[in-house]
Amino acid sequence: MGSNSTSNAETHCNDPNVTFHYSLYATTYILIFIPGLLANSAALWVLCRFISKKNKAIIFMINLSVADLAHVLSLPLRIYYYISHHWPFQRIPCLLCFYLKYLNMYASICFLTCISLQRCFFLLKPFKARDWKRRYDVGISAAIWVIVGTACLPFPIMRSTDLANNTDSCFADLGYKKMNAVALVGMITAAELAGFVIPVVIIAWCTWKMTISLRQPPMAFQGISEKQKALRMVYMCAAVFFICFTPYHINFIFYTMVKEAIISSCPIVQSTLYFHPFCLCLASLCCLLDPILYYFMASEFRDQLSRHGSSVTRSRLMSRESGSSMIG
Repeated sequence: MGSNSTSNAETHCNDPNVTFHYSLYATTYILIFIPGLLANSAALWVLCRFISKKNKAIIFMINLSVADLAHVLSLPLRIYYYISHHWPFQRIPCLLCFYLKYLNMYASICFLTCISLQRCFFLLKPFKARDWKRRYDVGISAAIWVIVGTACLPFPIMRSTDLANNTDSCFADLGYKKMNAVALVGMITAAELAGFVIPVVIIAWCTWKMTISLRQPPMAFQGISEKQKALRMVYMCAAVFFICFTPYHINFIFYTMVKEAIISSCPIVQSTLYFHPFCLCLASLCCLLDPILYYFMASEFRDQLSRHGSSVTRSRLMSRESGSSMIG
């Protein structure tokens, strides 16, 4: 593999003025960090209290929250770099934060797909759902982490070129290591099929099946409200998926071919490089949208938050009343 930070196509075309990505990334990550940290921490605490509810995809939600939290915790370093344009730390933290970005993206895709599939399966096959064991979800989640964690390793490896000569750069300014044709085709195919096409098909199928089931009369032990809750959750999973991950995977094919100098058309090169930062920012937005999924789609989640909030409010009022009575 040879290494080259800028393809010939990028050099020969006019600069698409992508320097705005520093302020775009910094602004996006600043807006995401505090709400994402608070929302995912609270979500993780509440979801762990319902870990015994196997029919609510709780295990997958917990893992989704962990994936989001891992990315959110790396945002301060990203914010520092995009504001200062300088990386004073070692190379390992840079590549680790870079890796966590893609680990979060593809882990989120897998867990959103699992949530949709499980909610659909449990609603359409309620008798088989009774025999489902919680350890199955744990095993599936562990397999997802291993597979996704391994599959995302090429992303930092491809961008780890020229580290010895350029220690001040990180993230979007990392070099790009060119790949041979076979490895390139394999990576694009795997990323698009496993990370986009197959999840799209599964989520679309779940949405369609559950929409049809909603028109059918519910079973004796299955109220219409339960169907509506499950359908809303699948709709929300689809919305998060299409908003956050579809733009990136459409642009990813063109971006990789631009970096590999396969595409030389200047309009395509410029538009691809211009939209790439926006696509990555949308992908990070899932850290804010996923907690909304937990809150609005899981009734137990709302009830627990309300109950906890009410108890905190009552305790504060009682402490104030006791304090005032002692003074009086």
